[in-house]
Amino acid sequence: MKNSKFSESQIIKALKEHQQGRSVGDVSRELGIDKSTFYYWRKKYGSMEQQQLKRLKELEDENNRLKQMYADVSLDNKMLKDVLSKKF
Repeated sequence: MKNSKFSESQIIKALKEHQQGRSVGDVSRELGIDKSTFYYWRKKYGSMEQQQLKRLKELEDENNRLKQMYADVSLDNKMLKDVLSKKF
């Protein structure tokens, strides 16, 4: 997936500008993005504040770490079952 050239804080700042009364066209033109990109951002980050965004990032990182730990443990478990199930 392609990384955005805008950070989440910049995206939230742009959404706040729109909430304060600027039109979508003006904000998207200033940032050099398409209106559909702005609406996607609004759908994804619409009601978030900076602290909520930081917490979301922490939770995503923790989730990825736990998934990796689970994958490692299940691989070890499968290897042990294969070794123990072989008849000598």
